[in-house]
Amino acid sequence: MRRRHVLTLATAGAVTAGCGPDGTPRQQASSAPAAPVAPAGLTFPKGFVWGASTSAYQVEGGATADGRGPSVWDVFSHEPGRTRDGGTGDVAADHYHRSYEDLDLMRELGLKSYRFSISWSRVLPTGRGTVNAKGLDFYHRLVDGLLARGITPLVTLFHWDTPQALQQAGGWQQRDCAKWFADYASTVCYSLGDKVQSWLTLNEPKTVVEVGYTAGIHAPGVRDRRIANVAGHHLLLGHGLAVQAFRATGRKGRIGAALNLSPVYPADDSEAARRQAVLADAEENRRWLDPVLLSRYPDDWLAAQPADAPVRTAIREGDLAVIGSKSDLLGVQYYNPAHVTAKGGRVQKHPTTQASWQEVYPQGLYDLLTRIKRDYGDIPLTITENGMPSVQETDDQDRIVLLRDHLTAAHQAISEGVRLEGYHVWSLLDNFEWAEGYTQRWGIIHVDYATQQRRRKASADWYQQVIARNGI
Repeated sequence: MRRRHVLTLATAGAVTAGCGPDGTPRQQASSAPAAPVAPAGLTFPKGFVWGASTSAYQVEGGATADGRGPSVWDVFSHEPGRTRDGGTGDVAADHYHRSYEDLDLMRELGLKSYRFSISWSRVLPTGRGTVNAKGLDFYHRLVDGLLARGITPLVTLFHWDTPQALQQAGGWQQRDCAKWFADYASTVCYSLGDKVQSWLTLNEPKTVVEVGYTAGIHAPGVRDRRIANVAGHHLLLGHGLAVQAFRATGRKGRIGAALNLSPVYPADDSEAARRQAVLADAEENRRWLDPVLLSRYPDDWLAAQPADAPVRTAIREGDLAVIGSKSDLLGVQYYNPAHVTAKGGRVQKHPTTQASWQEVYPQGLYDLLTRIKRDYGDIPLTITENGMPSVQETDDQDRIVLLRDHLTAAHQAISEGVRLEGYHVWSLLDNFEWAEGYTQRWGIIHVDYATQQRRRKASADWYQQVIARNGI
């Protein structure tokens, strides 16, 4: 998961709720539960894949178990003042020790897909070298448990947890990190590739750049935009090299990236706002989509980089051909739109959730999905993250409203020819929410962190019914 634009958004003007694409009012998270949500009467295509997502550092715990090495997040979260209330992922939801219990919860929900990430430093404790057999075995057991329950694994190779040893060697600002990542990808894809058919290379490289390397409130805590853009290029290069490494294993299956994307709108009807929105779209979306799907950076994004920007020399001949190595699918992660003023600032125009950066605008998902088809062709899409934090312990009707409205928008896009194959709610479990520690709960399953007891929320019951009826 995400967390980002709240640092750069400037809130101005009154917030109006408006309506979702089905004409129903959008609702802002509040301290009181909303009224129970009735079905919308929409059926999804046969074979539509209903899933849920997590990430390794956010749920696994077992930080030093069975030979796992430290990641940048292990180090960062233990530094004073980095996270709310000093929270760390040392234990998190203890999924490493409770995976079979969680697998049974998934089966009860009727999940068809489980999207999870692999901890790079659990498999390769220093990011390179000898494989930690016990760490890799955990993922074999997890995948076997999923398959035994009729659930398809969707595996993400990198969800922000760079091995600390590699960070000390330069991390993503070092070009070699892309090669190190590809070597790791080759190891994992070969080992699990007889059982896993769908892979995602990177999760949200934009967030790594904006929050980890520019704002510095995520690991590795760097505050340098020039370095951030170099890291962003190397992340994309790592994606392309990992795609090639997967092909070289000879394993069958599909591979792509998971990108967090935000439809950009001018904040008013002025020509200046429209121009600024186009420039913002280059940074928010095209800077990631174009290299991965078209083997090029947007001309306006490149033109916006200073003449002495180190990213210009970081981009070497042949890099974009590697980055654009054919993807078989694209993971789409949607949480919020962006509204841009005539001066290039950001304003919020829609209700927000407990996560103040998250504007609730379901229409944005429809706009995003149809735009991808229009501009990038008919690549298979799956929504790999969508959800919200709720302050309701288990009667989270507000989350149900948000999920229903976004699924309505997705259904509309499908009805207009978008090749959307599945939807993964974020998140299966309450978990460690990065810099926010344990102050936000994004799961449809409640986790009591003191006892690790799991309890289904109202949204889990609702989602189980959605899956059973293949519709809302």
